[in-house]
Amino acid sequence: MRTAFKQKGALLLLSSMLIFGGGSIAFVDRHVQKEAAPYLYPEPEVPSAEAIVVLGALVYPDGRVSDIVRDRLDTGLELYRAGKAPKILVSGDHGRKEYDEVNTMKNYLLQAGVPEEDIFMDHAGFNTYDSMYRARDVFLVRSAIVVTQEYHVKRAVYLARELGMEAYGVAADRRSYVRIKQYEAREVLARNKDFWGIHLLGMKPKFLGEAIPITSDGRATNDK
Repeated sequence: MRTAFKQKGALLLLSSMLIFGGGSIAFVDRHVQKEAAPYLYPEPEVPSAEAIVVLGALVYPDGRVSDIVRDRLDTGLELYRAGKAPKILVSGDHGRKEYDEVNTMKNYLLQAGVPEEDIFMDHAGFNTYDSMYRARDVFLVRSAIVVTQEYHVKRAVYLARELGMEAYGVAADRRSYVRIKQYEAREVLARNKDFWGIHLLGMKPKFLGEAIPITSDGRATNDK
């Protein structure tokens, strides 16, 4: 009897923990999306800012960009050409010599006619949190238009605003993406991770470094 009682109690405790945990995850997910929603705009309506921040994703060794990155870059280009911001900050993973998101993204912009001095590279934007934190503390960005896909842009804008930036988001969805359902599911956990990271853990980026103001010359970020 006692063993059965203990098992029943353990099951009740586990069930309560799962219900509480699931409710907490859902609450944070809704909160992040709700807080960011008023700052998401269509391209023509987004307010002007100091910089357009284009977040990185998969690129290929031969210099090609994935569809997701291409759409982000093309959206950033349209905003730049419309005069929404005078500088573009591409932020991504360049933690290994053989994998380089930011130079690949920069080359795409150069080929599209953007002057090199207007393109800044954040070589240590290993994740969304690091990209937003470094935009503020390394590049001294005070106002930004963040460009990424709809599933991702809410978290990026939420983080930027919680870090004190005047941030707006533009979704770069220009086609259907093969793994979008996986990305959306993963984003729920990512919103929770970053929410607790900024509010409870006081997370810092992997790297910071000396300031390179976004108002200066983007060639200061060259590594080649």
